[in-house]
Amino acid sequence: MSGGARHTVPVDVHLILRRNGESGPEVLLSRRAGPVYASGLWHLPSGHLDPDEDMVEAVIREAREETGVLIAVEDVTAAVTVHHRPPAGSRSRLGVFFEVRQWAERPRIMEPDRCNDMDWYPLDALPAPMVAYCRAGLDAYRAGLPAAVHFQQPGDAVEHGPDGPDRTRLVAGPPAGGPELPYRLRVFAEQAIGRIAQAEEVSWVRTGSRVWRLTGPGGGTWYLKRHRGAKFHGREVAAYRSWVSALGPRAPRLVAADTAAQAVVVSALSGRPLHGMVLDAADEARVQHALGRLTSALHRGAPERPAESATAAEKIKRHLEGARPYLADGDEDLVLALARAFADLPRPVLVPTHGDLQYRNVLLGDDGEPLLFDFERSEYNTATRDMVRLSDTWTGRPDLHAAFLDGYGRQLTPAEELRLDCEAGFDAVSGIAYGTSHGDPEVTERGHRTLRRLHATRRP
Repeated sequence: MSGGARHTVPVDVHLILRRNGESGPEVLLSRRAGPVYASGLWHLPSGHLDPDEDMVEAVIREAREETGVLIAVEDVTAAVTVHHRPPAGSRSRLGVFFEVRQWAERPRIMEPDRCNDMDWYPLDALPAPMVAYCRAGLDAYRAGLPAAVHFQQPGDAVEHGPDGPDRTRLVAGPPAGGPELPYRLRVFAEQAIGRIAQAEEVSWVRTGSRVWRLTGPGGGTWYLKRHRGAKFHGREVAAYRSWVSALGPRAPRLVAADTAAQAVVVSALSGRPLHGMVLDAADEARVQHALGRLTSALHRGAPERPAESATAAEKIKRHLEGARPYLADGDEDLVLALARAFADLPRPVLVPTHGDLQYRNVLLGDDGEPLLFDFERSEYNTATRDMVRLSDTWTGRPDLHAAFLDGYGRQLTPAEELRLDCEAGFDAVSGIAYGTSHGDPEVTERGHRTLRRLHATRRP
């Protein structure tokens, strides 16, 4: 070991804000402008650490200051580290690139004196001109490698160019010999189920939670889920430990939970996703009838509770703020009228609910009967709130509506029918606000479809 002065380097943080575009993954880039380094070149949102600031805090702060997006700590994932030396001067620096796939608010230019353009670009069609340092990090990221060395020479251009010297040296990670799982999650899962022979990520593309299908050496199958945050972890664990058992074999069983890692292991269900499946009218009505029975069993899985306050109406103004630019004429008046009607309804009782009851969270088992999974939004709520998203399938299909309620075991009262309309309107506006800011066109369109239905069916 040398006895001389230790080598120190500055540390930068870079944000890879990623979404799924029409032709594949896209990242957010901004074009520098004004009296700043690399003016006129495209770059990832980035910056330096403040004193006593950790690098995760730094990338969250830079994201907020430069793009206006709000990011939770648990949604920040380490992606690439680049050891970089610029062409001017000899002092090197470390750039730590973080991937984020879940955030709040729509990205926008927050520092017009330093940025004159911002847009999404496909990972395989990055724009020019781009900062070579940034391009080196994205090249490593696209290759699925954890690090790169990018030492430029005096006289090199700051700009990445196809005809310039390639100073990027990609650095591979450890050899692949085990399941592709974060180390801490692998330890937790193997403590719960034994050695893992194979792990395949099967996450839904538009959520912050991550899910892996685990296979043991004997062929057994389980699912490992890392929740996007403590709230979702707590809800799902509480549901599995209480009312989900009322569904018996029609829902997974909780095998293990780790609060610190915000992860669970659950048993596997055998079936095919109902989402996107084409069924004839009779089969779909039969499925809806069975879903009604399952929903009723879930709602009776624990004692009812009195509602404390009409919290849904209190949130509507905030959701309207985000959705207002995308609403059709009359939508806001409709939702505000529903909010007034909601406030006048008698206080309901609350029951255990799934929280996100829609075809996406249903499997058709090998026996043709539905199975429910994904309880991270499960909570005590109104019975009608659990029907809101499923009711989207009832549009133009009164037979499905009737089949579900027949399976549920009772018709809704007039007050419940009105409550369902109100909650559907609130969910629609919330979905439009969320979908437009997170690039989720399916959720956005479901919201618009719901509002059109309520316009058509709602009496003055």
